Amino acid sequence: MTAENPLDAFSERIPAIDELSPDKKDRLGLMVGHVDEVVGLEHLVKCLTEGTSRSGDDVVQCYVGFEPSGKAHIGWKVLSLQLRRMLDADTNVLIFLADWHAWVNDKFGGDMEAIQTTASYMEDTFRALLGNPPEGTGPGQLQFKWASEVMESSEYWARVLRCSKGATLAMVRKTFTIMGRDEASSDHDLSKFYYPAMQAADIFEMNIDIAIGGMDQRKAHMFMRDVASKYGWEKATCLHTPIISSLKASGSRMESFDHKMSKSDPSGSLLLHDTHERIRKKMRKAYLDPEDQQSPVYELAEYIVLPEFGEIVVTPDPRFGEPSTWTTLEAFKEAVTNGTLHPLDAKFGVADGLAKGLESVEAYFEGNPETLDAVTALMQG
Repeated sequence: MTAENPLDAFSERIPAIDELSPDKKDRLGLMVGHVDEVVGLEHLVKCLTEGTSRSGDDVVQCYVGFEPSGKAHIGWKVLSLQLRRMLDADTNVLIFLADWHAWVNDKFGGDMEAIQTTASYMEDTFRALLGNPPEGTGPGQLQFKWASEVMESSEYWARVLRCSKGATLAMVRKTFTIMGRDEASSDHDLSKFYYPAMQAADIFEMNIDIAIGGMDQRKAHMFMRDVASKYGWEKATCLHTPIISSLKASGSRMESFDHKMSKSDPSGSLLLHDTHERIRKKMRKAYLDPEDQQSPVYELAEYIVLPEFGEIVVTPDPRFGEPSTWTTLEAFKEAVTNGTLHPLDAKFGVADGLAKGLESVEAYFEGNPETLDAVTALMQG
């Protein structure tokens, strides 16, 4: 959303927004102003209006879930920028490490020890990405929870059954994209048919007010909201963030989630632990056609570099041009289109911004290498 006031798009449909105090409007705008889609904003507005939450206190609980599956790629940066906004808006941010979900989805060949080792690395990664915020259950604090903790409750499994009740196999197959699978991939494995119900049950069991995920998680969130309608349960507000495309993706491929960046394609992805030099090397080969307004380079500029720093600094070889600074995506794209910026210089300008934004991650793991080393050993083994 690029409107000057991100709440304008919702105020007519939800009049209670206009009744919020200036401070609460600012908090709400911070939460919803940089996402691709907001579903069910009414619940969040109600929380702010009444000073309550699904937990019964005044702490708005937001969550994002991850399967521990290996080293992080640059797409986590998009989510971490959104989570930083949520912390700044005084929500409690819960990062859910879905170890059993990863097991169901055959990550690390179902090796739970490897999955949980990676979950510990993910905790450290988000601490670094978010600037080591205070941890706890209060407003503006970060907490981690593992699926294996939540699943100890018999109530959780009752919820899973309720979420499964009435869901047809055809309906569940359509949600398999949330696992990165196609609809025909899992007829041999019954456990995968419980995955959407588990993900919905997670949200209900943990009294989540705001469910955050990439646009590829939309089907899971809609499944959750359908279940809530069936049982009269309160529906969490859903915030969906943009998906970063593979560095190889051209405009024609960027209309479905098939294009998204994946760490399983090393040449098409940027990892959080790539060096500045390696980021530049990969970005050199990224798709950027001056005649095409769609490019993963523009996505990285729009969703990471500009939100984080407010500018893209391009420093070409002095033989070929002068340094320049770009503060809007539109001006940056126009400069590439009309030849003011050479595509390679544009790529390197974005690469330099990405590398700058990852300095905190590099510094954190230089001082705390244990979990990264453990995952590196797993990946090499």
